[in-house]
Amino acid sequence: MFVIYDCRSPDFHDEIKIKLPASLSDHHHILFTFYHVSCQQKQNTPLETPVGYTWIPMLQNGRLRTGHFCLPVSLEKPPQSYSVLSPDVPLPGMKWVDNHRGVFNVELVAVSTIHTQDQYLDKFFALVHALDEHVFPVRIGDMRIMENNLETELKSSIAALNSAQLEPVVRFLHLLLDKLVLLVVRPPVIAGQIVNLGQASFEVMASVVNRLHKYLDTSQDMHGRNSLLSSYIHYVFRLPSTDPNSPSPGPGGLGGSVHYATMARSAVRPASLNLSRSRSLSNSNPDISGTPTSPDDEVRSIIGSKGLDRSNSWVHTMGCSAPWGSSPGSAPETMQAMERCGNRMSSHTESASFLQTLTGRLPTKKLFHEELALQWVVSSGSVREGALQQAWFFFELMVKSIIHHLYFTERLESPRKNRFPERFMDDITALVSTIAGDIVSRFQKDLELVERINTSLAFFLNDLLSVMDRGFVFTLIKTYWKQVSTKLYALQNPTLESLRLDFLRIVCSHEHYVTLNLPCSLLTPPASPSPSVSSATSQSSGFSTHVQDQKIANMFELSIPFREQHYLAGLVLSELSVLLDPDNEGMFGLHKKVVSVVHNLLSSHDSDPRYADPEVKARVAMLYLPLIGIVMETLPQLHDFTESHNQWGRPGCPQGTAVGSGGEETEGEGNSMISQTVAMAIAGTSTASPMSRPSSFLLNTQTGRQHGSFSAESSRSLLICLLWVLKNADELVLQKWFTDLSVSQLNRLLDLLYLCVSCFEYKGKKAFERMNSLTFKKSKDMKAKLEEAILGSIGARQEMVRRSRGQLERSPSGSAFGSQENLRWRKDMTHWRQNSERMDKSHRSVRTRAELEHEALIDGNLATEANLIILDTLEIIVQTASVTESKESILGGVLKVLLHSMACNQSALYLQHCFATQRALVSKFPELLFEEETEQCADLCLRLLRSCSSSISTIRSHASASLYLLMRQNFEIGNNFARVKMQVTMSLSSLVGTSQNFNEEFLRRSLKTILTYAEEDLELRETTFPDQVQDLVFNLHMILSDTVKMKEHQEDPEMLVDLMYRIAKGYQTSPDLRLTWLQNMAGKHSERNNHAEAAQCLVHSAALVAEYLSMLEDRKYLPVGCVTFQNISSNVLEESAVSDDVVSPDEEGICSGKYFTEIGLVGLLEQAAASFSMAGMYEAVNEVYKVLIPIHEANRDAKKLATIHGKLQEAFSKIVHQSTGWEDGKRMFGTYFRVGFYGSKFGDLDEQEFVYKEPAITKLAEISHRLENFYGERFGEEQVEVIKDSNPVDKCKLDPNKAFIQITYVEPYFDTYEMKDRITYFDKNYNLRRFVYCTPFTLDGRAHGDLHEQFKRKTILTTSHAFPYIKTRINIIHKEEIISTPIEVAIEDMQKKTQELAFATHQDPADAKMLQMVLQGSVGTTVNQGPLEVAQVFLSEIPIDPKLYRHHNKLRLCFKDFTKRCEDALRKNKSLIGPDQKEYQRELERNYHRLKEALQPLINRKIPQLYKPVLQVNSHRDSFSRLSLRKLDI
Repeated sequence: MFVIYDCRSPDFHDEIKIKLPASLSDHHHILFTFYHVSCQQKQNTPLETPVGYTWIPMLQNGRLRTGHFCLPVSLEKPPQSYSVLSPDVPLPGMKWVDNHRGVFNVELVAVSTIHTQDQYLDKFFALVHALDEHVFPVRIGDMRIMENNLETELKSSIAALNSAQLEPVVRFLHLLLDKLVLLVVRPPVIAGQIVNLGQASFEVMASVVNRLHKYLDTSQDMHGRNSLLSSYIHYVFRLPSTDPNSPSPGPGGLGGSVHYATMARSAVRPASLNLSRSRSLSNSNPDISGTPTSPDDEVRSIIGSKGLDRSNSWVHTMGCSAPWGSSPGSAPETMQAMERCGNRMSSHTESASFLQTLTGRLPTKKLFHEELALQWVVSSGSVREGALQQAWFFFELMVKSIIHHLYFTERLESPRKNRFPERFMDDITALVSTIAGDIVSRFQKDLELVERINTSLAFFLNDLLSVMDRGFVFTLIKTYWKQVSTKLYALQNPTLESLRLDFLRIVCSHEHYVTLNLPCSLLTPPASPSPSVSSATSQSSGFSTHVQDQKIANMFELSIPFREQHYLAGLVLSELSVLLDPDNEGMFGLHKKVVSVVHNLLSSHDSDPRYADPEVKARVAMLYLPLIGIVMETLPQLHDFTESHNQWGRPGCPQGTAVGSGGEETEGEGNSMISQTVAMAIAGTSTASPMSRPSSFLLNTQTGRQHGSFSAESSRSLLICLLWVLKNADELVLQKWFTDLSVSQLNRLLDLLYLCVSCFEYKGKKAFERMNSLTFKKSKDMKAKLEEAILGSIGARQEMVRRSRGQLERSPSGSAFGSQENLRWRKDMTHWRQNSERMDKSHRSVRTRAELEHEALIDGNLATEANLIILDTLEIIVQTASVTESKESILGGVLKVLLHSMACNQSALYLQHCFATQRALVSKFPELLFEEETEQCADLCLRLLRSCSSSISTIRSHASASLYLLMRQNFEIGNNFARVKMQVTMSLSSLVGTSQNFNEEFLRRSLKTILTYAEEDLELRETTFPDQVQDLVFNLHMILSDTVKMKEHQEDPEMLVDLMYRIAKGYQTSPDLRLTWLQNMAGKHSERNNHAEAAQCLVHSAALVAEYLSMLEDRKYLPVGCVTFQNISSNVLEESAVSDDVVSPDEEGICSGKYFTEIGLVGLLEQAAASFSMAGMYEAVNEVYKVLIPIHEANRDAKKLATIHGKLQEAFSKIVHQSTGWEDGKRMFGTYFRVGFYGSKFGDLDEQEFVYKEPAITKLAEISHRLENFYGERFGEEQVEVIKDSNPVDKCKLDPNKAFIQITYVEPYFDTYEMKDRITYFDKNYNLRRFVYCTPFTLDGRAHGDLHEQFKRKTILTTSHAFPYIKTRINIIHKEEIISTPIEVAIEDMQKKTQELAFATHQDPADAKMLQMVLQGSVGTTVNQGPLEVAQVFLSEIPIDPKLYRHHNKLRLCFKDFTKRCEDALRKNKSLIGPDQKEYQRELERNYHRLKEALQPLINRKIPQLYKPVLQVNSHRDSFSRLSLRKLDI
């Protein structure tokens, strides 16, 4: 009730809600009563007085009235039965306000689930209801529809549904679809004629479905399916009255009432039956548990406990009605279907006359899935396009209809071949064929649509595998495959190939994929394959037979029998083979995707409890045996997980053994993936065997990688698949196949295993933390990681649970491949992931660390599992190789893989098994290690020693046992284990020099264990073996002692290199060990960017090798020894093998390393040249190549010679370009300092003096700061003091409790005769042994004084070796001092100024600033102690002492030359200056003339005594030497 005061035209904006009765009639209405309310109530008058009435009938022609109304108001109360009329009708005898005009405005809005409020829907539902109730005529609005025009109206109402508003369509969607389905399955009988409304219903259904998808795109699920439609299929749809126990057709059983859509259970059906289970094949349901249930889960609950007749449920593909290669084309199939459509309609009409009842409906004569398939096949134009747009909906409807039909007609027990009529199967064939044609023809124009169709078709065929004859479904798959293959043959398009991969992946995700592939049958056409039965019977029937004798090779290749017998597996492996083929360059982007398909299949098999039994799993692995051959062929393309870029192969493998047969293959007709020709051609293999393709890898991987490598992720997944097959395959089968393989093929397999070891190496927690910090991404779900890593978390059938419709795998970029491969397995795409992620965000910081640790744990478990599989495979290969002729090559490869696995990070569990295998291998084939694979022997010793220092006692005990048995084995062969002794010593030296983390204490324990073994070995107690072991252990202990010192000086690079130098010096008579230490030193220098010193170490190594090679081989083109290397370095002669202790290289264990060969020598020299080049010493590069070129010339190696000459050209070009005239300004080779150590705290260094070589442009303050800080940290800052001057140090005056360091800058010193040969800047900075520094002093003790009292002390130092050397500091072995008198100091100064003037004058290009600066210093008037003052001091008077005459005259001549140079410089400057500097030039010239005038009398004064006749010939002319006061200090 609303009240308003004093308003003639009141407005009310209030909303009143009225609940309507469920069943409305024409009498229901809303009555409005208007009252006048008195503000001042009078006596005997009511407070409210009715003044008007109006009403709205609720129904009008059966439709609910809504909208805006303007109603007239009656002044009188309406009469009886007024409600059936509208107030607009003027009732007689009634008074109306304002002459019956509308005065009351009101708006009605209905919210109803019963009344559609849409005229088109109302009309359609009314007509259908009239048909059900057989009530005629039908009144719709103002129309009365009679039975004779009902057909026309019904068809027009169906067509008009497209015009209905979307909102009511959505509200009544399920009812609308039910009625349309009813019209399809139960065509009405109108006036005695059957009206077939199938086509009209199909058309409007397609239209409605597309409208929903278009306008309700926000209500789609993650797979692009409209939620209303998917819920309709899932919960609502069922075949009308198909329950076999329902009553006979009648008004109550025909679906006239809409209530059948609730799917109420019949009393006779099992109470436990949930009908939504019948949809499990065709819809996504994330809530289904991850564990696969019984084989036919989709119908198992319906079948109950009844058995199945399995006699004819499988028809082999070769026994289908149409042969594999001759499936009918899409056009003829469509025509036949259209003809059948008409025939079927007429047949219904003929048999319908006696069945007509009052209901107007026939009993069910049509099956919905059959009619749907038929209508889809015969549709065309926009209708067909609409159906294609949402193909998933019709496919799922069809599948659910099929399953309902089979259950309600009790045909689940019948053979699959008899379940469906032939016409329906023909329709399905035609449908699949035409849709495949659409995919092939439209994928370039409308990729998004084609992707949806392709995915929907794949899921449809997946569903059909569970309910139809499998042979027939395989025919459908083949039909699709044939069309796509034909197109691919004509057009190599990766997009189409990607679509085919998606199709294959979905089809293969079937729950019974393994059984469908007949894993147990022989490679011949089977008589009775396993049908789909319960899990128990499936397992027993599927895996009960034994492998019978057959050609093993057929099981490992994609042969015709294999592909026919294991059809789906054959398709998968063929796709893998063709896409991984390096010649198939256009498909490079699909590598990850195709590998992912195989990887996911194997993941599902591994986690499936049905295949948990090892024998069963071996049968499953048989389906993938050709995978081994495929991966072997792709070896050169795989990502190189070995961090070094060395070749995978072993040196013995010939480079030219790659022989291929693929070049002669042709593609064939390209239309059948089952027949021989195209299948094998597309797979890239010949009919014989995939192993007949290039089977031996190339030594140089660059050659094999010409087509580009796989990504690391794809390679890793592919290798996981390989290891899974190797793990689960029958060992006997593998052994037989390995026996048939050639040596090159086995070697390739070994290289593959080698790569696997690197791929699955345990990286450790730090690696995961580093990755986490770099990417800032949260770790993936651990289950997903498990699935990817260990192949054991989730089954492929989960695709059924999360499968996609519509836009399932549209990548963000819109591409058809490349970024979709893992979508199927991504847990973050499922519904249940969303809530967990919200929780994750709150716990992210807490869980990240735990996740990283868990991930590292999983990675460690994977590494162990992978390496154990590799170890098992190696054992099989050893068993195979032991009976072959060329076992040496194979066993060498096995040993290489074994050693590589020892070198990687491994678990204790694996190492125990690995050491056991190694011991067995050495024990069985001792000659392999000690005679053939000598290099591997060294590696083995190194690996064992490293393990001997492990902190885990189990590993130490196994490694100690292996090392002892290695010595014992070597001793038993020749009563001496010199080789192992040498190799162990070398290995320990290498370990000491390179490894930073080995534990000395644990290594000593292991050595003690070995000594105990030797003492308690009763068999060898009487031999020299125990003594030899004792000597070896003693030597190893000595090396370890040196190691302790090295560890103490780890932070002192100079001392560390000195120690390594000392150890190397101790191995002077042991070339192998000296070479090892020289290389260790080279490595240390390279780390600190001391490339010149690293090059010297390599030159010394090469000289050492040359010295011993000249004893072994007399080849003229090889260097004769160290002498050949003299031009490179004068130090190299110390490598001469002239000592009495030199061991002959012919003896056992001497010069056995890989470097003591011609190839090794070449390698060392090439490394030396590279290091010299990095150091900028290009002249030395030339000298190195002078040694190398004769070797390559003798070998006629034009390629290497071309490379060398190219590098020489590059080196000389750099010399030319970097030369600037003023020495080589761009090349700075080093700065030198004299460093003296004084004080007992320095130990061995006390009173030692060195020349240090520091990087170029190092200031005195820098080295002083570095050494002071370093020793300050060792001894304490207060205990270290740097002596600031360069004077001789008197140790008696120093504090004995302190450490003193004296540092002086020194320059290279050359005698006059040396300067003739040292012309270039390089000459003056190479092979330096003498250095000089000057100290000014006066006789009274001051450092500086006046010109006439200024003396200078030159100190010349000689080092033990020439720089650059294999060390950066060298001992000073000789010191010499020269004292210059004041006049000699003046002569030197004037000579230096004259040289500066000459250079500045003749510099090209001219530098005016430089010239003016030098001129200003020479002729400027303000120069203190300038040239004029020098002349006035020393030339103003003739010296009294005749000994100084020559010095006086020399200084006079210097000034004469000086004035001449000044004049030249002034002339040059005049030509360079501009107008603005003319005054400056004139000032310089005035100063010069003043200087010249002042110098003139001094310069022209000659000493007469010098121009007297020469005295006797035998007079001494050594006045200079006598006057120089030379002092020698040795």
